[in-house]
Amino acid sequence: MFKLLSAYALSLAVMIAPAAGAAECTRLVVSADSDYAPLHWYDGKHLTGASIEIATRALEALNIPFEVRYVGPFHRVLKAAESGEVAMIASLKIRPERQQYLAFTSVPLFVNPIAVFVARDRRFAYGGWKDLVGKRGAITLGNQFGGGFDEFMRDNLIIETAQKTYMNFTKLDSGRIDYLLTGYYSGMIYLNQTQQQDRFMPLRPFVSETDNYLALSKASPCIKHLARINAQLETMQKRGELRAVLQKFETDLRIESTAAIPPLR
Repeated sequence: MFKLLSAYALSLAVMIAPAAGAAECTRLVVSADSDYAPLHWYDGKHLTGASIEIATRALEALNIPFEVRYVGPFHRVLKAAESGEVAMIASLKIRPERQQYLAFTSVPLFVNPIAVFVARDRRFAYGGWKDLVGKRGAITLGNQFGGGFDEFMRDNLIIETAQKTYMNFTKLDSGRIDYLLTGYYSGMIYLNQTQQQDRFMPLRPFVSETDNYLALSKASPCIKHLARINAQLETMQKRGELRAVLQKFETDLRIESTAAIPPLR
């Protein structure tokens, strides 16, 4: 009996040992949507953007080892965070389904306005969400918008999905869809970089103007750093550092101020 118990204890120790090692946060893996400039995007070599810079500045200040990793389109990033492969997403909106596997920081990084983009020669009168009913729209796979719009979209709108923003602009150009929903910043940067401002335009009002946050995977041992990261973000916010980082990327990428978009009459 003693031998059987000893053998069982030994086998149990062998099974537990790897789990204990896996519970250490030796390197915090940061990822993000690869198609959402200036907040976060993949430049062909690295993930970059305002969200990435804020996250890495906070981690460096706290001496937390990290790695910024490109893992593909945003829906793959979400899956990687759900499993714990990605420890931090920088950044995204708080949604109930995401809170099942992500713990969000209490400090918002910045407001992320969501716009309706249309072809200039097929624009339509728009004063709010109800004006989208009956029209064909599109979003990037994995995007959510907050402010109650996701529920309205699910219950009332005709929506297609694509993996990248440019794919939806292609659909819009061909007339396959009537509008697309994406971040104002990322949509304008795409139009600036492809010199298509004369073909497409954003409408006002925005469909939502809610905050983006950093989020830590509940499946990652690095979640133990959440309180420290919150405290560091509070310090950065008080210094005006969060807004300054976003403004730097806005300037570099020549984004028109959101206040400059007139409502469509």
